[in-house]
Amino acid sequence: MSRRLYTVGLFVLLATLWGLSFLAIEVGLRSLEPVLFAAFRYGIAAVLLLGMALARREDWRPAGRPDVDAIVGGGAFLVAGNALLFVGQQTVPSGVAAIMQSLVPVLTSLWALALLPEERVSAVGAVGILLGLVGVGLIVRPDPANLLGGDAVGRLLILGQAASVALGGVIIQRAGPSLDPAALSGWSMAVGGALLFAVSAALGEPFALPATVPGWAAVAYLGVFATAVAFFIYYTLLEVRGALETSLVAYLVPVVATVVGIAVLGESVTLPTVAGFLLVFTGFVLLKRRAIAELLTDARR
Repeated sequence: MSRRLYTVGLFVLLATLWGLSFLAIEVGLRSLEPVLFAAFRYGIAAVLLLGMALARREDWRPAGRPDVDAIVGGGAFLVAGNALLFVGQQTVPSGVAAIMQSLVPVLTSLWALALLPEERVSAVGAVGILLGLVGVGLIVRPDPANLLGGDAVGRLLILGQAASVALGGVIIQRAGPSLDPAALSGWSMAVGGALLFAVSAALGEPFALPATVPGWAAVAYLGVFATAVAFFIYYTLLEVRGALETSLVAYLVPVVATVVGIAVLGESVTLPTVAGFLLVFTGFVLLKRRAIAELLTDARR
């Protein structure tokens, strides 16, 4: 098998694992409280990833301020912030929730402009950011006469989740940790999982294990496959293909999730939502046009 075919296979597998996670969340929410459900997901993944890091015996213990900053920032924002997705999906269809994840690359660029001194934006890049924000408006579409009605609150919560995940990624980049990727994600998920268990208790969610077989299956799938296995693939792709090409998975995941949501759950996606997704994607291309051009040049070579 060629290296390129292997890489494409990993890319498709990652998009599929993450795309199916929205269906798993939808199923699990029928028998679990949302924040507790998220805590279970990341608690399981933390055990698996830290076990993997310990078995490899490579930089599995934090060694300095950069590692600690990355773990705390990643745990609080990249991991614990995902609880907003679980809460939001109580009212938002899984396909729409997945489409909103395409905002992460654009939001990451905005956070980078604020927190990374080396980041700059051109006039064309500014137009890309503006298009992305217009796309957000089309996807969320709050009703000014009834801001708390329908699923507007759920969509705003998922928008907050996307912003939190983007911030977590930038914080990790700024910290510059030296930890092995499996250990970094494992420790971050341990911190995030602990925070989520504490928040769940503070919110008064009753602690309970899944009451149904589908509930157990949803927790197992999210913890093992959509998190532990998926993050291992994600970091492998980062090493092989770089951050830009790997980030493009955010635009394939909604396709998988939307098709599965329509086929299994009978969901529907409106034209304004699709138009918003296309605007976000166009904005990302404008914002990262030089890096994309370099990527295409390297691919031709």
